[in-house]
Amino acid sequence: MPSVYQRSSRLTAAIAVLLFVTFLLVGPHYPSLSSWGLSRPSFPLTDFELPSRLNRSQHLYKNVLDDRRELVKKFGPTPDEIVMFPPDREPWPPYTVWDFFPPAFNCPHEVERIGELGDGGKWVCGISRVVEKPDCVIYSVGINNESSFEEGILSRTRHCEIWGYDFSVDSFGPQIKWNQKSRTHFRPWKLAGQDAHSLDPPTYTLQSLMTVNGHRHIDILKIDIEGWEFETLSTLITSYISAGQPLPFGQLQLEIHVWEKSFAELLNWWQLLESAGLRPFMSEPNLVYQNYNKKGTADLAEYSFINVKGNNIFTSNPKPLGRYYAAKDV
Repeated sequence: MPSVYQRSSRLTAAIAVLLFVTFLLVGPHYPSLSSWGLSRPSFPLTDFELPSRLNRSQHLYKNVLDDRRELVKKFGPTPDEIVMFPPDREPWPPYTVWDFFPPAFNCPHEVERIGELGDGGKWVCGISRVVEKPDCVIYSVGINNESSFEEGILSRTRHCEIWGYDFSVDSFGPQIKWNQKSRTHFRPWKLAGQDAHSLDPPTYTLQSLMTVNGHRHIDILKIDIEGWEFETLSTLITSYISAGQPLPFGQLQLEIHVWEKSFAELLNWWQLLESAGLRPFMSEPNLVYQNYNKKGTADLAEYSFINVKGNNIFTSNPKPLGRYYAAKDV
């Protein structure tokens, strides 16, 4: 006959099994890793956590702005006197132009490189935020037969559609799979600061492209237009600032070409981006270009920005999680 101890042990084990099965049946059910297309899940931040992280990142970024002013004073002392890539001389100036613009903003979500390693891939903040987003819109300007970034976005998301523009090629690159093409749209058009639709190639502003496509927002905007980013983004940002409106995209993946630019020109343009709410969270120099051209200066760099102004999926929780938040301005 079982002892009292044995009966107690069996009862305890039975209760433990019952509790475990109950948890599996009625407990929280998170999406599987395969349904997210991610190596690990990223759960939505609460209405307190997300703005708190963004505001803390804003505070830290403000410190970097103070450091930039001090670095200009040290090696200038004015922006007009800063050399982009100092020559090798005594005393040795321990900086390049990119040291004035570090990717110092902390993305509040996971940061992941989408696309191939080397030239082509881009750093994205919070791809998990658009995995199941029903109205996910991606713009990719500058294709050049390399679409591993676009293919990565399509493979990792359920509903994202990509609008691509590049007047130098006829389509997206070969990385796009046949079963993904229904979510892609390509036109051999040029992005610029002014509309000129009758030219060859037709030239469109970002606002005009969005109007043609019937879009009111862009979740991720990728731009690689060989130096035209200065004029294009200056015109775009100035128009939105003048209208008192936030930029219509949540993230910007941008290759910056500083060919024949002075430090003062670059600084003024960069500060325009910052005034519109763009904050860099990742960067990498284009060493492939530098290696092939055997140049001593790294005058191309990839930057990824998050837009902290207005409401977008990366800085605001979608309903019904709660009302929208935006980080405080620097």
